[in-house]
Amino acid sequence: MKKTLVKYPFLTKEVEIYEQENGHKIVLAHKEGGMVSVSSWVKTGSINENDNNNGISHFLEHLMFKGTHKHKAGEFDRILEAKGAIVNAATWKDYTFYYVTLPKGENNENFYTAIDLHADMMTDPVIPDYEMGAPFDVNDKNVTDKRERHVVIEEIRMRKDQPWTKVYNAVNNAMYTKHPYKRDVIGTPEIISQVSQEEVMNYYRTFYSPKNVTTIIAGEFDSQDILDRVIKAFNWGERPEAPTRNILPDKPVEHQVYVENEAHINSSFMMFGFLGAPAKELKNTIALEMLAIILGEGTSSRLYVNLIENQKEHIFNMIDAESYLFRDGSNFFVQANFNPEYKEQAVELVKSEIEKLKQGITQRELNKAKKKLKSRFACEVETVSDIGEAIGYYITVCDDLALAEEYIPICEAITEQDLTEAAKKYLDLNHAAISVLSPKK
Repeated sequence: MKKTLVKYPFLTKEVEIYEQENGHKIVLAHKEGGMVSVSSWVKTGSINENDNNNGISHFLEHLMFKGTHKHKAGEFDRILEAKGAIVNAATWKDYTFYYVTLPKGENNENFYTAIDLHADMMTDPVIPDYEMGAPFDVNDKNVTDKRERHVVIEEIRMRKDQPWTKVYNAVNNAMYTKHPYKRDVIGTPEIISQVSQEEVMNYYRTFYSPKNVTTIIAGEFDSQDILDRVIKAFNWGERPEAPTRNILPDKPVEHQVYVENEAHINSSFMMFGFLGAPAKELKNTIALEMLAIILGEGTSSRLYVNLIENQKEHIFNMIDAESYLFRDGSNFFVQANFNPEYKEQAVELVKSEIEKLKQGITQRELNKAKKKLKSRFACEVETVSDIGEAIGYYITVCDDLALAEEYIPICEAITEQDLTEAAKKYLDLNHAAISVLSPKK
């Protein structure tokens, strides 16, 4: 078994990474206190889906809690929540992760139980038909089954009614040409209503292989004791390796794309989208995060001051900027809610503010952005749950936990010129996707 040590900033001990012969990584991170976190990150999400099974990663995430050969559906949650645990999971484009956070209990009693139950769920899900619900015609209004298939479909329908979801899906679809990031992670009612139990189990066996999984334990514990327990609890059996990914990142669109849709809403929504650097290119992704802070985070940002505070007309209700980090390239968004009467003016005002970034960044803006990012990075180790998520991100999305050691030095070294160059490189309006959602006339 291969062992690696990484000095993660702000933690009192080095993080221990153990890679077993089957590829399963076990990460031990020490954080003093009575709380512990047990989580597993799987390198699969919408990145491994196609037009025929879009949404299967998210559907499987729901079904993983529906029992194993040792524990019936609901038993997992009932046992752990009785011990004060927070139990949940999430699916995104590059990963799916499952976690349990709880007090470790007297003599680690709760801790050991959480490890055993979590490992059982990850390695031996049953996913019975009666928990999924039978396939059905999504247009049949008489179906009243309340099992998991219908729970997920209702979640999809509720989410797709939201204006921000509509405007985001449109810009996300426009930014990409072939890459799987183009699809909505949650899937469609048409696919979820028909996907079979066999398809779900085949997807699980294909991508939930030990080499694709990293299990992270955060808290105060004896390393050898917990390592032995995790190795024993995770019985993978004979399982083939997940297929090798062979997906090329998309290039930015050749020409600016403008998409406008309508909905039953009272105000308008807008989103500009740009493709950025892969998550592991720290200097570039940190620069984009800084640009998002300077341009659109908080009431001192350029967008707020120039387009809300100092505008004579009341055009914008809210406006901000964000940077999303992904394995095959990040996204940079400017998003706004505005008065429909000023649609053309609103679009041009946002374009103008993006262009102004390329004319230079002040030292004061740079210092503010650095301070915010360093503070945010420090906050990622405040709780055992935060530690698990931060480590999971670096190992699963960036493929390298050692990058965490480089984050603050790279952040400190970035200059105003670096940000200006990043703005010119990544925020080119000729390669932007713009989505507007307007009220129906």
